Amino acid sequence: MGMLREFRDFAVKGNAIDMAVGIVIGTAFTGIVNSLVKDIIMPPLGWVVHNLDFSNLQLTLNKATAIRYGAFFNAVVNFLIVAFAVFLVIQQVNRFTRKKVEPPAPTTKECPYCASTIALKAVRCPQCTSEIR
Repeated sequence: MGMLREFRDFAVKGNAIDMAVGIVIGTAFTGIVNSLVKDIIMPPLGWVVHNLDFSNLQLTLNKATAIRYGAFFNAVVNFLIVAFAVFLVIQQVNRFTRKKVEPPAPTTKECPYCASTIALKAVRCPQCTSEIR
């Protein structure tokens, strides 16, 4: 019964639920990023580079062995495009969610006579006993 209780405690804790929500949101976000890359970024990019495909490039060592560096190059380019698309999406999300933070109002001021820090509402400096206007 101890293991069942321990599993229940783990499953109900915020970390496990947060992780599950993150995975579900991440899966949905994958669809957005893939659509951004496939439907918006790739058409103009394909038009500019005339649909270059490096997947058939390879270095043949013997009849049975080949180093397919073209497929690797395509994977690297695809990764860079997807990473850039994720960067653009996250940058926009951050721009929308960023709140302007105003600095807190000051609660102290400096005594003009002795330069000590005093309360903002003070009319007399506790250090030098000068009257503050």
